[in-house]
Amino acid sequence: MTPIDLNADLGEGFGRWRLTDDEQLLSVVTSANVACGFHAGDASTMRRVCELAAERGVRIGAQVSYRDLAGFGRRAMDVPPDELAAEVAYQIGALEVFARAAGTRVSYVKPHGALYNRVVHDEEQAGAVVDGVVLADAGLPVLGLPSSRFLKLAEQAGLPTATEAFADRAYNEEGTLVPRTQDGAVITDADTVVERSVGLAHFGTVTSRSGERIPVHARSLCLHGDTPGAVELARRVRARLESSGVRVEAFV
Repeated sequence: MTPIDLNADLGEGFGRWRLTDDEQLLSVVTSANVACGFHAGDASTMRRVCELAAERGVRIGAQVSYRDLAGFGRRAMDVPPDELAAEVAYQIGALEVFARAAGTRVSYVKPHGALYNRVVHDEEQAGAVVDGVVLADAGLPVLGLPSSRFLKLAEQAGLPTATEAFADRAYNEEGTLVPRTQDGAVITDADTVVERSVGLAHFGTVTSRSGERIPVHARSLCLHGDTPGAVELARRVRARLESSGVRVEAFV
């Protein structure tokens, strides 16, 4: 059986406000998607999370986004491709400074929020993100939704790619995520999330919103760190995966 990586969005505080329990989640996950200051996070938070991740052997990923602190990176934006590419490279570079200071490196890149969803289908925006990653480091792996334009263009650019799935998000029949603006987009029942995690790891399938079983082959499983009870849920997911015979390890 292919090992599964557990990733979570971390460092999503700003100034005196902290949204995620970074220290506790870093004891569970194998990869940390660290906010780089555009949708959340600041210099002190980025440095602290990198230090904690390095201590625990957790891989550090740059979670790049649109410049949208007020909207937490979840608002649709139209950014010129050259500008977006530069901003992606800027975010990666900022996180790399703190990762190196902690004795490690940025190991991968994952878009966040509205940018993540946009690059599933939008050729221009997906290409801009790929260009930004290449500008920062032409060998840096990227993490994204299976069959997305982002991953296809990344492969064409020679970037290593990895697919991910979401146990706590509802899926449409074509394998895309149900928008957060729609009812039922986020699955809050812990037992359901745990069992969906096992199904994704063992069978590469998930039940869509219509009740249809659809294929979602993923090397990494995302656990959102900003949901209530995120730490306990992450622990339950990892324990259930391991007890069912799944090896949990980083994808890079």
